[in-house]
Amino acid sequence: MPFVSTADGTQIYYRDWGQGRPVLLSHGWPLNSDSWEAQQLHLAEHGYRAIAHDRRGHGRSTQTWGGNEMNTYADDLATLIEALDLRDVTLVGFSTGGGEVARYIGRHGTARVAQAVLVSAVPPLMLRTDDNPGGLPVEVFDAIRAGSLADRSQLYRDLADGPFFGLNRAGASVSQGVRDAFWRQGLQSGHRNAYDSIAAFSATDFRPDLDAFDIPTLVIHGDDDQVVPFEVGGQASAARIRDAALVVYPGAPHGITDTHKQQLCDDLLTFLDKHKENR
Repeated sequence: MPFVSTADGTQIYYRDWGQGRPVLLSHGWPLNSDSWEAQQLHLAEHGYRAIAHDRRGHGRSTQTWGGNEMNTYADDLATLIEALDLRDVTLVGFSTGGGEVARYIGRHGTARVAQAVLVSAVPPLMLRTDDNPGGLPVEVFDAIRAGSLADRSQLYRDLADGPFFGLNRAGASVSQGVRDAFWRQGLQSGHRNAYDSIAAFSATDFRPDLDAFDIPTLVIHGDDDQVVPFEVGGQASAARIRDAALVVYPGAPHGITDTHKQQLCDDLLTFLDKHKENR
């Protein structure tokens, strides 16, 4: 299996499909690159080099004790980009992966980046603070931490069977297979890695990172997202990023990579092809 090694010896797994201009996909918590397989296949079949990696501590990458925070995630992403010598790349981040993309741009700039896409993403800042009164109270994240320590297998079941895919809404339908895939990927993550990552995705302030975006950016978010509420995430990010385009999926939950699989594939491809047209 292909890996790159970071400065601290962490092995980051990645898969590299197709040929063409590169697209790098960053996954959400507590998942891994398998969660992108539909979009990765679609893009690779339509003339793009689609790359997805497992964040440290997740999937097939090393379960490190430390480094489970956004600065290190972003630096790991930079290592992958440089090792593969990716240029003119489009960075796509789902949920926590959107934070990873934002922090990469904030720390490493856009010299190698052509476009960015934030999908159901955690920026600008999920946690309620004095200067972010619209955020979620810390008790929400404390409950996730408590669930992780008490029985994280059941926590992942509850997320998949409820708010992640919107199955607590009337009329919602997501297959047992999709829900099982979420649970399986969650348990592939390291216990400490996934636990520490709760703070990383909830309490990291990405506002300065979003201010550094100087490339075409697409923000996609469902307006019934119960994990990263639309007003906290996509709406606020699109308002902060200069000239960002916002696409809202009416009634959509958090996990639109599965619930709105084809729509998301189509929207990504349309955005990618715009760069080709503008070159």
